[in-house]
Amino acid sequence: MSSRPVKVPGPDHPITVQKSGGRVVVRSSDRIIADTRNALTLREASYPAVFYIPREDADMASLQRTEHHTYCPYKGEASYFSLPGDEERSINAIWSYEAPHESVASIREHLAFYPDRVQIEFTPD
Repeated sequence: MSSRPVKVPGPDHPITVQKSGGRVVVRSSDRIIADTRNALTLREASYPAVFYIPREDADMASLQRTEHHTYCPYKGEASYFSLPGDEERSINAIWSYEAPHESVASIREHLAFYPDRVQIEFTPD
């Protein structure tokens, strides 16, 4: 059994996690999936910033856990959830690092959404 590599963010691959400082609402069609003022913004290298929403501020009962997983050497293993509905874009539309690496431990118990599959509205404070 091979072990997965663990990398630490640094100058060559920076990662920051900060409070978003506003309200984030996530919708799927007309349904609100998450609504929070406690989102975190994760910025990683040259990738677009990603909102991480606390699970307590999401409609977890409407989400369905899937068997899909991915691995990031900087963050750890991601688990996935699907949105309600039968559309292809609903499948694995949400990910969560349930046991993230120490460098990004603050995203534990948070969800992230693919922005091309949901509507994400941010209103700054």
